[in-house]
Amino acid sequence: MCVDYRDLNKASPKDNFPLPHIDTLVDNTAGYSLFSFMDGFSGYNQIKMHSEDMEKTTFITLWGTFCYKVMPFGLKNAGATYQRAMVTLFHDMMHKEIEVYVDDMIAKSRTENEHLQVLKRLFLRLRKFQLKLNPTKCTFGARSGKLLGFVVSEKGIIVDPDKVRAIQELPPPRTQKEVRGFLGRLNYIARFISQLTEKCDPIFRLLKKHNPGVWDDECQKAFDKVKHYLSNPPVLTPPSPDRPLILYLSVFDNPMGCMLGQHDETGRKENAIYYLSKKFTECEMRYSSIEKLCCALVWTTRRLRQYMLYHTTWLISKLDPLKYMMESTALSGRMARWQILLSEFDIVYVNQKAIKGSAIADFLASRALKDYEPLNFDFPNEDLMYVATTEESTSENFSWKLNFDGASNAVGNGIGAVLISPSGDHYPFTCRLDFDCTNNMAEYEVCIIGIRAAIDRKIKVLEVYGDSALVIYQLKGEWETRDPKLISYRKLVLELIEQFDDVTFFYLPRDENQMADALATLASMIRINKQDDMKPIQMSICDAPAYCCNIDEEEGRDSHPWYHDILRYVKNREYPDQATENDKRMLRRLANDYILDGEILYKRRKDQILLRCVDAVEAKKILEEVHEGVCGTHANGFTMARQIMRFGYYWSTMEGDCISYSKKCHKCQIYGDKIHVPPSSLHVMTSPWPFSMWGMDAIGPISPKASNGHRFIFVVIDYFTKWVEAASYANVTKSAVSRERIISDNALNLNNSVIVEVCRQFRIKHHNSSPYRPKMNGAVEAANKNIKRIVGKMTETYKDWHEKLPFALFAYRTSVRTSTRATPYSLVYGMEAVLPIEVEIPSLRVLSELKLDEAEWIQSRYDQLNLIEEKRLKAIHHGQMYQRRMMRAYNKKVRPRVFREGDLVLKQILPMQKDFRGKWMPNWEGPYVVKKTFSGGALILTEMDGRSLPNPINSDSVKKYFA
Repeated sequence: MCVDYRDLNKASPKDNFPLPHIDTLVDNTAGYSLFSFMDGFSGYNQIKMHSEDMEKTTFITLWGTFCYKVMPFGLKNAGATYQRAMVTLFHDMMHKEIEVYVDDMIAKSRTENEHLQVLKRLFLRLRKFQLKLNPTKCTFGARSGKLLGFVVSEKGIIVDPDKVRAIQELPPPRTQKEVRGFLGRLNYIARFISQLTEKCDPIFRLLKKHNPGVWDDECQKAFDKVKHYLSNPPVLTPPSPDRPLILYLSVFDNPMGCMLGQHDETGRKENAIYYLSKKFTECEMRYSSIEKLCCALVWTTRRLRQYMLYHTTWLISKLDPLKYMMESTALSGRMARWQILLSEFDIVYVNQKAIKGSAIADFLASRALKDYEPLNFDFPNEDLMYVATTEESTSENFSWKLNFDGASNAVGNGIGAVLISPSGDHYPFTCRLDFDCTNNMAEYEVCIIGIRAAIDRKIKVLEVYGDSALVIYQLKGEWETRDPKLISYRKLVLELIEQFDDVTFFYLPRDENQMADALATLASMIRINKQDDMKPIQMSICDAPAYCCNIDEEEGRDSHPWYHDILRYVKNREYPDQATENDKRMLRRLANDYILDGEILYKRRKDQILLRCVDAVEAKKILEEVHEGVCGTHANGFTMARQIMRFGYYWSTMEGDCISYSKKCHKCQIYGDKIHVPPSSLHVMTSPWPFSMWGMDAIGPISPKASNGHRFIFVVIDYFTKWVEAASYANVTKSAVSRERIISDNALNLNNSVIVEVCRQFRIKHHNSSPYRPKMNGAVEAANKNIKRIVGKMTETYKDWHEKLPFALFAYRTSVRTSTRATPYSLVYGMEAVLPIEVEIPSLRVLSELKLDEAEWIQSRYDQLNLIEEKRLKAIHHGQMYQRRMMRAYNKKVRPRVFREGDLVLKQILPMQKDFRGKWMPNWEGPYVVKKTFSGGALILTEMDGRSLPNPINSDSVKKYFA
């Protein structure tokens, strides 16, 4: 029976509840070992209609007027309503144990026991909500099965054989309707077909308006080509969330194609995930090559959004569209729109040659680029060898390293290797192979040459590193060597390594094997005569150009001012000696902006105001007067240059000279603003175990005094548990301040003979933070702040704060610390403290402990103490994660300032330093000389007479001085 609900559907609002994405659903299902496919009985009829909506489904028959009590088929929102119901019922099991698409349910698992548990939970849920299944359409415990037109299994996703058989049995289409039917069938399985648009391009042309639509030989070849391709379709795999995706993108004149893949768990093989292809429109065909690539990338991200939005994607193409779009200064409307659309994806361009040993060869080989040579690892071999000898050296007990690489291209074949001694000495050697050779042959050649060189040096322990996966894993025995000619190579290597005590082979990524790769590329690109002997290449580092032209020195040698040539041309129309035609044209162009009045030369500004040209001596006087003269304001260089032009003067290097002069001004440097941007990354301190590292500090003097006369609070904190101890004192002296390691600031009450003696007696390491650098002793500074805040809120008369101090400590110790996600009390004692309110109003914990006798309570305390290490390990883990987050946030603000030994620097004047200048005290003092630098950012400074400062200073309190 069929009921026409078109009017009802037209009047009903659209329910926008989404159906699952078919590709995502299939990907989530594939990869499991066991499946159970179930189908709901009578589908929509299991959903009951609302009583008010029953009459809207009324229909008339010969036997009377009827309406539906359950949801009928044919309603516009029936699918969305059923899907919402299934999501509501199975939301906690979906995407983990089952997948649901309307009335189709799939249970998935990796083991049989797990599968039984999943089915049990599913059936209990179905029984609870009175949902029924159709037993004739259910399959349980299958290793693979059909799902929405695909076959899913543990291996991956396979195209439905029935759909392939239907396409292969099709006769050649004779009408446009049959052509559309054929292309429609292909479209459903398009994700399995590489370069579909290109393969079917002759068939697509039959659907054009002005095409006569004749089925010719070219169409028949395309038809047969597709059938042949489907005879062995690829197996697609679902993406793994912890590895980046690889997007191969190729663009041609008319079509474009792409393949989305991903490395497997070993990282040596690529698996295909999705194939896409597209035919450009007439407007898009007129784009340039880079614009076509950008258009194809944007279209691909739209089609593969469900994959690329949650993964980092490596883009491999002939050109880099990301660089073109992100670095273009002026983008057209569509390019700007594409740039915005791509900004939400994490796409990284990777050179095609960087992906070595690609397993997706059929995609790249289907339309190979003219300037691209695909890498092929199955090559014939030849018994040719070249032996290189190096200086003899003995090393019997230490491990040497051998890095090798081979290069084979259109220019030639070369190999390169580097022997690295245990002391770090490098012995490179390279060779050009003067015979036809493939990449695998070159790799084996250089490996054998490197091993023989090691034998000549009498090396007994060798580690061999190469970036050829095929060679390394064949020599390790993990991969089978099928080529008979490669077998002889491998046999020779195994014979040679018998002369060593120990030889190990390691696979090395290409970016970590740069020296051997560079040597091999050099040998393959350079043509050398057989009679010539190439000497060894020595590589060094040059910090500066070989010739630096100092403008000041050049001007000092010349007695004429900078405008001499312009003056001669304006006055007498004379050119300099040895001037070329280009120099003369340049001089004529420059002279247009200059005017001569008597013997004085003026430059005409753009607003027609004349500026007097001055020489170097006059310019120096003007700089001194404008910057620090009677009316000088010690302005910066840019302001000085504009001020000098307002005064009516000009010279060619005016702005640069003004910036340099103000930069070297002593007063400007010492009165400069303080620098708040950190110069180096954050270095965190960690305590390995409770009470192994303490921080100490004193709060005070506190005003008003406590009622007992105390003015100071002495605070110590354990870096691991954040346990705080504090006591009040009238004065914090050396008698009041006396663990494995303590950290304090540079106050005298924390650095004295008593502290030194105690540390020596108990073997405690005492460290000082940098002067006035609270970050160095940050834990105790933070504890000070929290203690002051708690005590301040507890005090009543503001002189009873010493009485509130124990309560503040108890509150601090029983509160959860962000850095450990635990209370200091629990990390010290293994349990949480019992609060007074828990005694007054007994909590569940107190009530349960009251029922225990003394022996049971003691045993429970022993259990808590035995398990305390687990809590502390969790605190260590959380603390490390917390420190990483803090480092990431801090390092975003870092602007590196590099200091070297011998640099002149200024030191920031600290707030507690007294200065006779009072309000006119500068922000910086110096200059000082950097005597020594440390990796953590600390510096040791000396005065200009060579006397060292007593304490090191952190680099964030220092800036460079320009003399």
